[in-house]
This record gives sequence, structure tokens and C-alpha cells, in this order.
Amino acid sequence: MPAPSPTASCATFAGKRILFLMAVEDEYGPHLRQRFTPALIGVGPVEAAIATSLVLHRMDQDHDLPDLVVSLGSAGSRRCELGQVYQVSTVSWRDMDASRLGFTRGVTPFTDHPVDIPLHAPLTLPTARLSTGANIVGGDDYAMIDADMVDMETFAIARACQRFGVPLMGLRGISDGPGDLVDMLGWTGLLAHLDERLAEAVDLLARPTALSAQNK
Repeated sequence: MPAPSPTASCATFAGKRILFLMAVEDEYGPHLRQRFTPALIGVGPVEAAIATSLVLHRMDQDHDLPDLVVSLGSAGSRRCELGQVYQVSTVSWRDMDASRLGFTRGVTPFTDHPVDIPLHAPLTLPTARLSTGANIVGGDDYAMIDADMVDMETFAIARACQRFGVPLMGLRGISDGPGDLVDMLGWTGLLAHLDERLAEAVDLLARPTALSAQNK
């Protein structure tokens, strides 16, 4: 697992201190590099949970927690437009299924989180429901997922943020999904384009009214 980036720091937008989180450097292109330095938290829910918790714990120890965490990167979808950026309205965990013991699918036993955790979505961008899991989704697998798009980290980040009382916002650019995903090029082909589009979305955070209703 890559260690959380030691150079990660909060960026200030509209008077709010924002911590940006990304999975891997492949998604961190030149346009985003001009705007912030993220913590790189790795791929998948386990790596993301560990890294996010470590970063927030260190900040908490320094009495320096951010006003907002923003998770951003790529996602797959058969419903959302390829190459476009969406705000995450809610996030769920598609791997969790303890229904044989009477628990609702998607809910971790003996916890209080709902199936769909709502996220902060203040920008003038379309919203979509996100499903997090440990598998790469493609082809007919989308039919089994009750969400608009899929990723591998956001639910884990959301749970870590809840532990530290920090609100979370998600921005996802659609990199793949209309066809079957068969190799790395199917994922990386649009990353340069999404870098530019995600940077435009991040710029919206600087508008005076974008985060005016955001409370820490």
C-alpha cells in the first residue's frame, strides 16, 4: 500500500480548508496539479480506509482537521455520460452482504450506517449515486448494481470521515462503462480528459456561495 502522501495539505477554497483524496497518481494530471496536492490513498476499500484514517488521525492529533474532504477520480458507469464529471449524491458498499443473518444487504452488521450514505453536493453539477466495491465492474455486471456509477474507494473514505466528524464530497469522472472493460487502456484512455474536467469542477469550489452552507 502506498503511504499517505507526506506532502498532502489542505487547500483553501471560499474560506474553507479542503483535503483532497485520490487513489493513484495516474488520475492526478497536470490540471489538477495546478490546484491542490492530494493524499494518495491507494486502490480499493481496504487501502482507502487505512490511508484515509491515518491522514485524518494525524490531522486530528494536530487539531487541524479540514472543513471538508473531497474524494475525486474516475468511475465506471453505463448510465452516466462517458467523459463527464458528476457529484456523488450517495455512496453504498456493494460487497457487504450479511442478509443470511437477517441484515439488510449493504449494511455492515452492528453499525448504524444506512445502505446509501448521503454526501455533500454543493456544486452546480449533475449528481449520481455511487457504489463502492473491491471488484472492477464491466459488461453485464452493471445490471446487478443499484447505483449510477461504480468506484473502489469512496464508501471507505465516507466511513473514515464519519469517525472524525468531517463532511465528505465526491467528484467522479466517467472513464469507462458503455462497453466491457478488458484492459488498462480501457480505463486510462480518458484520464487526461477527465483531469481537465475534474479541474473545472474543483474551480467551482472557489465561488463565494459554493460552500457557504457547509458547516464543519
